[in-house]
Amino acid sequence: MTDVGSLPGGLTAIDTMTAGMSKVTAGYLIDAPRPALVECGPALSIDTVLTALRGLGMGASDLAFLVLSHVHLDHAGGAGDVAAAFPSATIVVSEVGARHLVDPQRLNDSSRRVYGDLMDSVYGDCTPIPAERVRGVADGEVLDLGGGRRLDLLHTPGHAKHHIAAFDADTGALFVGDSVGVKMPGMITIRPATPPPDFDLVLAHRTLDRYRRLAPAVVYLAHYGAVDPPLAALAQADERLRLWAGTAETAAAEHDELDHVTETLARRFADDVDGDSDDPDAERRVALLSGYRSNAMGLLRYFRLRGDGRTAT
Repeated sequence: MTDVGSLPGGLTAIDTMTAGMSKVTAGYLIDAPRPALVECGPALSIDTVLTALRGLGMGASDLAFLVLSHVHLDHAGGAGDVAAAFPSATIVVSEVGARHLVDPQRLNDSSRRVYGDLMDSVYGDCTPIPAERVRGVADGEVLDLGGGRRLDLLHTPGHAKHHIAAFDADTGALFVGDSVGVKMPGMITIRPATPPPDFDLVLAHRTLDRYRRLAPAVVYLAHYGAVDPPLAALAQADERLRLWAGTAETAAAEHDELDHVTETLARRFADDVDGDSDDPDAERRVALLSGYRSNAMGLLRYFRLRGDGRTAT
């Protein structure tokens, strides 16, 4: 059964059931004269999302926009399927990310190198979208949802160089993708998401600062749901990112090797997940989306590039 939940401001959360687990990745439908879906999840769970949209009364010509925070497959993998099911929808992504939706071969190939067997069991390949259906946006562009409602689109790098966020000026809702981190059921605190290849610590902190200045009424994570109160959650995300980065940097100075940094992070932050939780999927969710090794890889790459005077590209 598809899990949908009504939220304030004419929003509906759709559980994509990524990897067959609940509350891993959320899509958010904004009810407006020109409706927008924020995030769609991976290709292998997109049927769940399409079923939910139809159940909410969305006909083939009704969806105006699919807004993607970035092109990582847990967010955008099903975009081609959404485009096919809703032929009037414009697919909105950053300028840098747009080409990967038009020709996803490089995205699929690199994802397969990172995810391995999970590509066939969790994610699936992203299918091409005609170029005329994809809108690559720059910082500050606006989506007109009709009826006076709009989405302000913000370039918010750090987690990925092509990351964007969407601010619903009508309700104060801020959709942040992975730029704040993840907090799923069974997690005690927000955990940063610092994957390779282009995580940038300085830009990640700048993005969090920008969000605080925006003073949103509510912050919606892709993984998963609202974090309250919003300003306290953003401060916690900033603090946790500093702790993770500091721990990884110290470990790398001791022994600049991935296994050592991974093991150090695992020891230091094991309590992020409630060991007494009766949710059997708690550990699996975190390992899938913000695991120690993935975070260690991104942080270690960042520190090595910084040491060489370069930035992640």
